[in-house]
Amino acid sequence: MCGISGFYAFTNQGKKQLNQIEASVTAMNLRGPDGSGVYKHNNVALGHARLSIIDVSNAASQPFTDESGRWTIVFNGEFFNFQEHREALEKEGQTFKSTSDTEVLLYLFIREKEQCLSKINGFFSFAVYDNQTEELFIARDRYGEKPLLVAKTTDGIAFASEMKSLMTFDWPREIDTAAAKQYFHLNYIPGPESIFQSVKKLEPGSWMRIENGKIEQGIWYELPFPLTNKSSLPDYQTAQKQLVDLMDAAVERRLISDVPLGAFLSGGIDSSVVVALASRHSQSLNTFSIGYKDEPLFDETSYAQLVANRYKTNHTVFSLSNSDLFEHLHDVLNYIDEPFADSSALAVYILSKETRKHVTVALSGDGADELFGGYRKHSAEWKIRQGGVIAKSIAALSPLWNSLPKSRNSRLGDLVRKLQKFGDGVNLSEQERYWRWCGYGDEQYVNSLWTGKSEAEISNTYKSFHTRSISKTGDMNDVLRNDMQLVLPGDMLTKVDLMSMANSLEVRSPFLDFVVVDFAMRMPAEYKISGAGRKRIVQDAFRSMLPEELYNRPKHGFEVPLLSWFRNELNTWIFDDLLSSKNLKEQGFFHNEAIQLLKKQLHSNNPGDSAARIWALIVFQSWYNKRLK
Repeated sequence: MCGISGFYAFTNQGKKQLNQIEASVTAMNLRGPDGSGVYKHNNVALGHARLSIIDVSNAASQPFTDESGRWTIVFNGEFFNFQEHREALEKEGQTFKSTSDTEVLLYLFIREKEQCLSKINGFFSFAVYDNQTEELFIARDRYGEKPLLVAKTTDGIAFASEMKSLMTFDWPREIDTAAAKQYFHLNYIPGPESIFQSVKKLEPGSWMRIENGKIEQGIWYELPFPLTNKSSLPDYQTAQKQLVDLMDAAVERRLISDVPLGAFLSGGIDSSVVVALASRHSQSLNTFSIGYKDEPLFDETSYAQLVANRYKTNHTVFSLSNSDLFEHLHDVLNYIDEPFADSSALAVYILSKETRKHVTVALSGDGADELFGGYRKHSAEWKIRQGGVIAKSIAALSPLWNSLPKSRNSRLGDLVRKLQKFGDGVNLSEQERYWRWCGYGDEQYVNSLWTGKSEAEISNTYKSFHTRSISKTGDMNDVLRNDMQLVLPGDMLTKVDLMSMANSLEVRSPFLDFVVVDFAMRMPAEYKISGAGRKRIVQDAFRSMLPEELYNRPKHGFEVPLLSWFRNELNTWIFDDLLSSKNLKEQGFFHNEAIQLLKKQLHSNNPGDSAARIWALIVFQSWYNKRLK
């Protein structure tokens, strides 16, 4: 796990930017605190910040050049099945000077070019330069676990793992209005767009080739579709056994490390599955949980302890108060280099920070919810598609839900909020409902917030693009597929990458092993979500391995106490500084009337989603002040 950057100059003016490569590496030093290096040749510069995981010796330092001196690679990520490819290459006569996966990847690429990508089991972004043809090739993993940003100008192309690294190069800083509006709907910016017009995110499962000013792009991986041939479809019992075997192999692959390794253990099913399987292959596994002293409703550490006791792990609990969370608020804001307002990033940041004191690598259960249908919105969508009296009754009572106070910070208020959201969704189309439930406000809210001419046409284009998998005749697999393309890379994986890398911690997700993903995507929707519940096959397949208590309890998603902070400790900073009328007028981004309405709603007995919306504004303003002012 590292950070990479580079620049390919098209002009003499662009060549001047090659000297910025050192600054680009320094800007992402937290991604790679164990070493750094740069490579320059004619029109190209490559940079690397190293977090040593496999082969921590200097022999594996990057940029890494092959024995002929022709090919050079910078690689961010892990290539878990590199040993089998190393052995195959050795049989062909290839020798190695390190024991790293980086060197194996380079020689595999030299032989097979982009065809090698499908052979990699792991997560990555990397760049390879051929100094003979002056060709630069960059690629990104299947699901977007590792980021790669690309800025194009007439003078050249810059790329980097982080925006703060990319910003050391020169390119226009104009904000992308349409992307900003998507941000205020979703609280993150989905790829391939970024907050800047000049910067795009290389999409998951894609590559780019640059040669003599010419740019070529391609897609090397796409999610498979469900099996339609019933004869090739395993029955439900067989599928459970297959899932256990595939997950066991995925976990075992992710235990390879030359530095201390552990696992997150939240007390939920997903992380507990990972720990149960990892304990088969590792004695005295290190496990880590985060608890909430001031929020007992959300504290799941007792369930995590049951799993730790069962598998005799070396378990550590970090018990946090709301003041602990508050103390790290600005650490998170300072690290974010593109507006990203998933408030749970705060808890992930602290968990990563505390875990890093003990290990350098942590396994997690990320990806299971998107893959197998684990979110409440999946249950709601399934119920609406089934129809019936309950769904119709909730929709019929929409006027009541609209009139009652709603808040994420109380049980009753949160229930009313969910009922209203469900009732509103019944009367929407499948695409409209999906888009509404992904966000924190409708287009009317976003247009009332952001100044300038209406971007309705662009917004509709975005909506169509980001709901492209949802069809009227499809089933729940459509929804899960769309989550894998939108929510997973845009929100969940971005959050984990940002917050773990801010603390120099590598996080590995066995549920995102491509063999597991391909298996899950080919299974029928009823294996994943039905009247029997969410993540049905995961719950059933691993039931014998987990404490029964994990199954007989309500699941509570943790809510950072934003509402209380915004009403009290942060109120002056927010409304007299970040969102003051003076600042808003100078910026020219937001309508002051919309801000005042949010402030009024925040302090009312019906706060709704005002805290989440204000958090998005805080993140944007903090980002703007640090990166653009």
